[in-house]
Amino acid sequence: MFYYIPGDINLNELSELDILAKREAKKYPHKREKYASIAIPAGRSFVGIVGPRGVGKSVLLKQLASESDYAFYLSLDTVEEESLFELARNLHERLKVRLLLIDEIHFTKKYQKELKKIYDFLEIHVVFSSSVLLSLYESAYDLSRRVRMEHLLPFSFREFLFFKHGVRLPVLSLNNILANRELNEYLRYEFAFEDYLKGGLFPFSLEEPEVKPILQNVLNTIIRRDIPQVAHLNVEELDVIQKTVRFIGRSEVDGISYSSVARNLGITKYKSEQYVQLLEKAFVINPVFPAGTNVLREPKILMFLPYRLLFKEYADSIGALREDFLSEALLTAGISFSYLKSTRGAKTPDYLLNLGQEQIIVEVGGKGKGREQFKGVDINKSKKMLILSHGGSIEGIKRSLFLIGFL
Repeated sequence: MFYYIPGDINLNELSELDILAKREAKKYPHKREKYASIAIPAGRSFVGIVGPRGVGKSVLLKQLASESDYAFYLSLDTVEEESLFELARNLHERLKVRLLLIDEIHFTKKYQKELKKIYDFLEIHVVFSSSVLLSLYESAYDLSRRVRMEHLLPFSFREFLFFKHGVRLPVLSLNNILANRELNEYLRYEFAFEDYLKGGLFPFSLEEPEVKPILQNVLNTIIRRDIPQVAHLNVEELDVIQKTVRFIGRSEVDGISYSSVARNLGITKYKSEQYVQLLEKAFVINPVFPAGTNVLREPKILMFLPYRLLFKEYADSIGALREDFLSEALLTAGISFSYLKSTRGAKTPDYLLNLGQEQIIVEVGGKGKGREQFKGVDINKSKKMLILSHGGSIEGIKRSLFLIGFL
């Protein structure tokens, strides 16, 4: 239904865009797994969805909007600067909107203040999205009890199989992977792993097989539009951020840190850390901090899949892509982990997974990896060893890397 509001061109235009958004939602019958937890409100709290560009946040909001006569979809990157509170109040009073779906909220200045006013004074529920991690809890407007944050990341390998191949498999436990138990049904899908690593984890790959040009546009939008919305930077600094991504993408994984970025780009370590953190908030860079306390606390800087492929060919970057995949899969599964490094910087196995009272020491790589990687490592009863091998056989402590995508 189209609402015509005499004398209010802006609301008429927004109503038409809302109708188009709800119509577009019908083109996407399948829903992300995160949809269920977002669609069911938990008390009065608003819901914020944060995640990389291109993972389906807009589609999810449009799907939510299409399922209610009292919902309204609003994309703030198409709205002229005005009070979000006043806009929400007009929608509530004139169109009886009770569920407001706000896309790309970081395009509105003082969004924290506007959200607090909506929460405090309007009988309306809000679900909003952002392509940049937002500082909702560090502002003068404490939103910690008003907003429930949800992360929407790219497809897990398990979710990719459903959307791409129509295969629906249950979550696989890490204990089953370790014990080599009930894995046969999962092992038959290793053939799809390379497609996943090359960009299949993004929903747009379902319709556009050539993902690199789209991914390049996404990266440019992140650097030139998203990051300036949350940080006061000049054009020269945006150029340096672009060079930072290029340097990390072209480099080997080991040795990339704040210091190496600063040294190679001719900037201060402070600036290097600032730029890496902004890229982390935009889901381009994925820093992993070392285990232990008696080590230099600089992170190992990985990338989110598959940005690395914009700078190096697949065959030349496969080692780094494996580590990118592992860290992203663990992040998606909510498993705490760190990378291993001795006090003198000597190489040890790659990662330490923290599972309450138990820890798992993990080495990731090609099929040639073996127990020699754990030489000199202190293994006690609270620690287990695991080799995640790409393309290798399952034997002893060796498991197929792609299985982590089912967690």
